[in-house]
Amino acid sequence: MTDNERGFGPFSSIALTLGSAVLWGVAHVATGRHRTGLALMVLYVALLAVVITAVGGFGTTLLTLAVRPGWLTALTIALAAIALAWTIVIIWSYLLVRPVDAHTAGRTITTALAICLCGLVLAPAAYAARLAYVSRDVVNTLFSNPSPVVAQDPWNGQERVNFLLIGGDAAPSRPGVRTDSMTVASVDTATGATTLFGLPRNLERVQFPPGPARQRFPFGFSGEPPSSPGLLNEIFQYAEDHPELEPGLRRGQRGPKLLKDTISGILGIPVNYYAMVDMAGFADIVDAMGGVKITIKEPIVYGKYREGLLPAGTRKLSGEQALWFGRSRTDSDDYVRMGRQKCLLNAVAKQADPMMVLNRFESLATATKRAISTDIPQSLLPALVELSQKVKDTRIRSLSFVPPLINTAYPDWALIRHRVAQALAQRPANKTATAPNTQHAPVPSMDAPITLDSTCG
Repeated sequence: MTDNERGFGPFSSIALTLGSAVLWGVAHVATGRHRTGLALMVLYVALLAVVITAVGGFGTTLLTLAVRPGWLTALTIALAAIALAWTIVIIWSYLLVRPVDAHTAGRTITTALAICLCGLVLAPAAYAARLAYVSRDVVNTLFSNPSPVVAQDPWNGQERVNFLLIGGDAAPSRPGVRTDSMTVASVDTATGATTLFGLPRNLERVQFPPGPARQRFPFGFSGEPPSSPGLLNEIFQYAEDHPELEPGLRRGQRGPKLLKDTISGILGIPVNYYAMVDMAGFADIVDAMGGVKITIKEPIVYGKYREGLLPAGTRKLSGEQALWFGRSRTDSDDYVRMGRQKCLLNAVAKQADPMMVLNRFESLATATKRAISTDIPQSLLPALVELSQKVKDTRIRSLSFVPPLINTAYPDWALIRHRVAQALAQRPANKTATAPNTQHAPVPSMDAPITLDSTCG
């Protein structure tokens, strides 16, 4: 090394090492390596500009890349390369400006500083790479990957796309899955305007779509009395247990397919995709979030032996408490429970802010893999992310087909389909507007003006 390079004291060495970590090339310029220093500065500024532009100007696009396994792999490699280059620059800068041998304490401090700076660079990159790996694992685990959708029109010309959202309730004492919560989210693909249609678990005499299921139950699903009363929430498991109703499909596909087709017929709209949350797994998701804050209007007794009580008021619930908040029937009925479930899902969605998700990402990912199943194709995820951003800017409306609007023992299927068509034709109200609750409205006639209830205060 030259005399110029060996003439730095401890304070100068520390300052130049820190400076080179913040702006590449500072130490090189200070030691006379102007070309190398300027080249490093230009490269650093270019990388910084790319990152700022990407985050500031293409936020939604970046979110769509986060659900593409190939891009996640590329991101991991890019992060590793940048972290390695940054580490090399720090070490190189330190070697150029470290104090002369006479400054033993200064050399020790500068060496420790260089090591800490390398750690500060490598640790976040390693963490980000880990997040990318976990994200890729979640995407590959939850979502199938059929042929790619057409990027120009991922919705194939559909004005609306309809998702069946299911809450599955399985328990060791009751084999199988009962779909006790069923809601169809109908989303306008252009604006994101969303209407939720809630179906009670105890709808009877449900008509099956044409095919083997209707041939077996031509007058509506009646189950297998006395063990099965023939309710809507039994159809999923019934199809799983009777492969002849959906020939050619394997276990795990039969239940969703028959339930989607059946609910499509009930509402008079195509049900494109489904997503089912196992309620016990939902408790794990809430715990992974650190709890969920809910306003409880009236005390709720919970537990198999009524051993718990959720007092009225606003409080943070654990996963187990949130589960009972959504499923408890004590001193209430199915329709009150449906309302609580909407409130719970709405609260979880609102409180899952980006910082919370980032801080608890790995535990959330693990819980999500256990709790959720869906037939949404992996190739549709980027378009779905973009659509979700539109949904955030609209007020979500809801219409529940419960008494007195609908008699669950003798449902008026024509009225249900008419009300769905009427709701979808109605222009959404202003985002800040509220609407009366349909559950307490008088029994409407076929042409009564439609009213939609808000999802949760």
